[in-house]
Amino acid sequence: MVSSFQVFGIKTGLLKPGDNFAEILIDEAKQAGGLLDGDIIVIAESALATAEGAVVRLKDVIPSKEALEYSKKYGIEERLAEVVIQESDSIVGGIPGFLLSMKNGTLLPNAGIDGSNAPPGAVVTLPKDPDKSARKIHDEILLKTGINTGIIVADSRTHAMRLGCSGVAIGCYGMTAVTDERGKTDLFGRELEVTQLAIADSIASAAELTMGEANECTPAAIVRGLSRYLSDESGIEGIEPSKCLFMGVAMKADLSFMKNQL
Repeated sequence: MVSSFQVFGIKTGLLKPGDNFAEILIDEAKQAGGLLDGDIIVIAESALATAEGAVVRLKDVIPSKEALEYSKKYGIEERLAEVVIQESDSIVGGIPGFLLSMKNGTLLPNAGIDGSNAPPGAVVTLPKDPDKSARKIHDEILLKTGINTGIIVADSRTHAMRLGCSGVAIGCYGMTAVTDERGKTDLFGRELEVTQLAIADSIASAAELTMGEANECTPAAIVRGLSRYLSDESGIEGIEPSKCLFMGVAMKADLSFMKNQL
């Protein structure tokens, strides 16, 4: 098994709504010698969403009564609160400056809405369908170059009880996102019972080191040397909140609190 890989950051100009991301990747990949069969391309969700036109100008947003209440309770700008409500499946709470929401089966601050690297007075929402976007880019690259790649749409996320952000795959096509290690044995012959490796998340985190979070203008990266993970799979399987270690504990604690109040 190959034990090393390379990551190349891909610089671009400022992206704007209507840009063809696949064409930009094909052209700008020349920085890394061009795309090769088996490459995995990691794309920043905010850059992709910008190209897809998911830019909201806050001055055009009319806050609802619910948004005004959240604004007062959590100190979040009322127009931003309205956009978060519209982008969320549900709001489950908040902290000063942020609403905590459920979106597509994932718990997110502000529904993943990004104010950084957005035009002044605007925010960028998550891509509407990251898996579909990943497949579209994969298919266009394959059609125009004959090169087969894996595509990951990545976001930066915080993790429970940890400081800082790391990459998380929110969309995927043409590769295996999670591998199941259950049934294998460890160094001492014990059978693994729960271990599954988040391959797409790990690759996204590695790519983030070359892409950056500020003004690097590096919204994509090529990860080379991991072609063994290419497949015809699409998407990233989630789990029910009750089966999540963190959410499951929180839900039980909340239920216990409610019972004590009765």
